Amino acid sequence: MFSKINKGLIVVATITTLAFSCKEESKKTIATETIDFSHEGDLTIFLKSSDTVKTKFNIEFAETDYETQTGLMYRKGMAINEGMLFIFPDERMHSFYMKNTEFPLDIIYIKENLKIASFQENAQPLNEDGLSSQVPIKYVLEVNAGLSQELGLSIGDSISFSRK
Repeated sequence: MFSKINKGLIVVATITTLAFSCKEESKKTIATETIDFSHEGDLTIFLKSSDTVKTKFNIEFAETDYETQTGLMYRKGMAINEGMLFIFPDERMHSFYMKNTEFPLDIIYIKENLKIASFQENAQPLNEDGLSSQVPIKYVLEVNAGLSQELGLSIGDSISFSRK
């Protein structure tokens, strides 16, 4: 009888040690490399039906599958005059999410004719809910949250962009 109890205690002690060891492993964090903004072009937003400039941004392009899937993930933020322009091969419905994105964004959906079609203002960090363009679009501009309202951007405003 005594040997059965000892074996039981050894098994319990081993399980407890394994559980503690697993908890310690789960507390470790994986360091990610800092991704810096790369000024690849310039983007101008114009007042609806006018040549009046509302604002200008330094932009980074997202065009490849990897770039469009990663976007601004794993970054700590952007300067107020920076943004990322996603360029898709054709105009269609698109949905974005904030997985692994650590700061809030305004997502500006833009039609093939370079006119703003819809907005998703103040998209929250790390939120994996889909944020639909609501209409078919070809471009998406991501900027710091609050800028769409602060700049008075509206549906029908237009953009132009160039590469450096």
